Amino acid sequence: WLMSDNMHHQWLLLAACFWVIFMFMVASKFITLTFKDPDGYSAKQKPLILTAVTKLKEVHVPEEKHWPEEFQPTGKAFSANLIHQPLVHMERLELLRNVCRDTALRNLSHTAVSKFVLDRIFVCDKHKILFCQTPKVGNTQWKKVLIVLNGAFSSIEEIPENIVHDHEKNGLPRLSSFSDSEIKKRLNLYFKFFIVRDPFERLISAFKDKFVHNPRFEPWYRHEIAPGIIRKYRKNRTETKGLQFEDFVRYLGDPNHRWLDVQFGDHIIHWVTYVELCAPCEITYSVIGHHETLEDDAPYILKAAGIDHLVSYPTIPPGITVYNKTKVERYFSGISKRDIRRLYARFEGDFKLFGYREPDFLLN
Repeated sequence: WLMSDNMHHQWLLLAACFWVIFMFMVASKFITLTFKDPDGYSAKQKPLILTAVTKLKEVHVPEEKHWPEEFQPTGKAFSANLIHQPLVHMERLELLRNVCRDTALRNLSHTAVSKFVLDRIFVCDKHKILFCQTPKVGNTQWKKVLIVLNGAFSSIEEIPENIVHDHEKNGLPRLSSFSDSEIKKRLNLYFKFFIVRDPFERLISAFKDKFVHNPRFEPWYRHEIAPGIIRKYRKNRTETKGLQFEDFVRYLGDPNHRWLDVQFGDHIIHWVTYVELCAPCEITYSVIGHHETLEDDAPYILKAAGIDHLVSYPTIPPGITVYNKTKVERYFSGISKRDIRRLYARFEGDFKLFGYREPDFLLN
């Protein structure tokens, strides 16, 4: 009788163990299904139809839903934060759509998909990728990624620095080089992305790179553009120093800046708004990366584009992507509130579309 009772208890214990294991498997499956987003990542995309154009002056792109495929972070290339990346990028795209619908900001958020915009978009046909160039936001590294994907070089390390921006030799076609129908097909079907950063910090970077350091020896900026800005916008005519940041701010904030922009030509792309460069309200981008979170965004973009097994984003030096609030405040100290407000008015669309706060020194 005792032996029979012990066996009965053992069978009950074994059955209880099987029941716990079964419930654990059911719960795991439930959690997996819960965290999938059938209306976002797994949803089929609506086809995007562009209005036909005959002279390629303007391409109209109606709104569509376009989400990258769902993925789970794998390997050492992804940090723990990437578990939340799909949600972060969904929120960025949702913010963009909402601001695009704001009629009060329409003049600052919308632009024609002109040849100027199409010239900024680089094409990788082999992997169906479009990348819109936004200067002073780490674009050199993304160009290197696309150059490798296009097959011009087998690795990023092999690419000479002087080749990256030589569009005759780097193997990166621009979207504007295709026919109207080919442009529309690529805009409709390809994975599209670009990178942004705090608009004021980007302007500081452009000023330092082109007018202070000028590392690539581009004399046009110091010998042509700087004197033109100084003649028009310097208050103290007896000052003989080179272009100052205050002069630069006054020029950019002038509502009539375009008459100088025309003279400067495409050199101005380093301080043109993201709206004018990439037409984010007209072209439905798959991902918008932020320079401040590039350590997470870069591997996410590679994964979402399906190329993470082919190429890696170059190593990012520590701290280089961190927003430097002290530097921004230092550059803008001493500049009149009037000039800063006029500058902000021009770039307000970029601040609002991509979730950047209005600077504290404008709110005080």
